[in-house]
Amino acid sequence: MLYREYKEKYPEGYSRSRFCDYLMKHQVANSAVMHLEHKAGDKLFIDFAGKKLSIVDPNSGEITSVEVFVAILPCSGLMYVEAVMSQKKEDLILACEHTLQYIEGVPQVIVPDNLRAAVTKSSKYEAVINEDFADFADHYGCSIIPTRAYRPRDKALVEGAVKLIYRSIYLRLEERVFHDLATLNAAIRVALEVHNNAPFSGRSYSRRDQFEEIERMTLGKLNPIRYELKKQCVVTVMKNGHVRLSEDAHYYSVPCKHIGKRVKLLYTSTLVEVYFRYEKIAEHARSYSRFRYTTDQDHLASHHRAYTEWSAEKFIQEAASIHPDLGEYITKVIEKKAHPEQAYKSVQGILSFARRVGEKRLINACRWAESYGLYNYPAIESILINHQDEVPLEEDIAEGKSTPSHKNIRGKEYYS
Repeated sequence: MLYREYKEKYPEGYSRSRFCDYLMKHQVANSAVMHLEHKAGDKLFIDFAGKKLSIVDPNSGEITSVEVFVAILPCSGLMYVEAVMSQKKEDLILACEHTLQYIEGVPQVIVPDNLRAAVTKSSKYEAVINEDFADFADHYGCSIIPTRAYRPRDKALVEGAVKLIYRSIYLRLEERVFHDLATLNAAIRVALEVHNNAPFSGRSYSRRDQFEEIERMTLGKLNPIRYELKKQCVVTVMKNGHVRLSEDAHYYSVPCKHIGKRVKLLYTSTLVEVYFRYEKIAEHARSYSRFRYTTDQDHLASHHRAYTEWSAEKFIQEAASIHPDLGEYITKVIEKKAHPEQAYKSVQGILSFARRVGEKRLINACRWAESYGLYNYPAIESILINHQDEVPLEEDIAEGKSTPSHKNIRGKEYYS
């Protein structure tokens, strides 16, 4: 068709054979490829093999296909291979981390294919990297540069590596049955070591030798802290100043000023962080106790904070600091209740008399109440109202005097 169009335009032009000859030369000239020199420690190419391996359930016999992750350092040719359950970002990131641990260092750049788990939006000029994969790279101090979209040839190296593992690793696993990823990866590792330590064709050194000699010292230092993938969700701060992590049905506090606002939770297996408009407003150790609360006292409103700080030890210590007799009386008030919290309101009221009528009157009132065997707020209030505390109890006991007669002194039977 091209030739007919050409002859219609140029009737005296080339014959068909000469036309096809020039066309072929043109195609060859415009399909040239570039030879790339790879610097030591510069890049790590990663991809998934097209052919999958499988594991077999020992009970049901069900066969599950698994993906095979492949990574290669282009300078030395050292490879890493691992079977994973899927091409999802969780498995991709874990396999990349295992690769860095295997080579005991970090390259300057990780070069993935335009995988959905690695690249959110591919582009010929500047791709948008998956947020979690970019966070992984930041954690280990390297960059992510995907291969060019639309028929790229700069990933030919890793595609060649995939073909190599078909011959050097897959063949060693044929006719073997694996029941889980751990045993499959153990077998892969053995075959991988054989492959990496085998001499290059026609040469006296292997990929491992070349890596140790020219590439290991050029890699960056490996972060000693393992990367942990962060999950995220958006929630509304409840009226009680807490947010709910639905996955665990657990509640975490945030500063009370954010009540009613939408916040983002970023969480790992050990940590929960709360962000409002890109500002971290709270951080908690993750708890898996369902329907429980993790609360930071500084997050509570002042009146709520005071309530949560109540404790038997706190009240007894406060009373004893005024006078030992008052400390003993408050101890007995708390002990008389089935549960300490039942006495907290009563104790708080009794101690408030130190401010309202003075510490001396309160101490004497408690001595009087204890002489009656009465341990509650109404007894102290009645004694103070009737000014019975102003009668010297100790002198009366020493002189054998009875309790003064007064219409408002009802006796201990009234309070029992």
